[in-house]
Amino acid sequence: MNENEKNMQLTPEVQMLISGHIPGTKYLDSRFDQLQLQSDELRRNQELFREQARDLKLDMDRKFSDVDKHFEISRQDMLERFTQVDKRFEQVDKRFEQIDKRLDESRRDMKERFEQVDKRLDKVITSIDNLGNKLDKRDEQHRSFTLRMFSLAITISLFGVLGVYFKTFGII
Repeated sequence: MNENEKNMQLTPEVQMLISGHIPGTKYLDSRFDQLQLQSDELRRNQELFREQARDLKLDMDRKFSDVDKHFEISRQDMLERFTQVDKRFEQVDKRFEQIDKRLDESRRDMKERFEQVDKRLDKVITSIDNLGNKLDKRDEQHRSFTLRMFSLAITISLFGVLGVYFKTFGII
């Protein structure tokens, strides 16, 4: 034993104090073993988590592909319905065009009928005017005839009264 070794040797009391505060290799080995077990368990749990995440991703991909299929089917259905609606609108437009044509024809027919009625009314008015003129001429002729007859009747009556008057006074 050299001097350094003698200085390094500690008394048993000191060794007890130091060993109480500084853990031994067995303790450190057991702690390292526990840490290794925990690390291994964490790796296994990570692998399980990765597998579950992969499974979840696959499930989600399947579900989203199903949703995509449903969306595509719905989209196609809506496109077909819109196409049908467009066809119906085209039919309605054609019907309205036919109705417009019919209305235009009806307007023309009505206009022609009203023009014919106007012409007939004009003819009726001119014939009424002609009848009025004829009646006016007849009235004038009848008046003048009636006035002549009246004048003649009065003249004859006057001659009759004068004849009676002359006869009464004995002039005749």
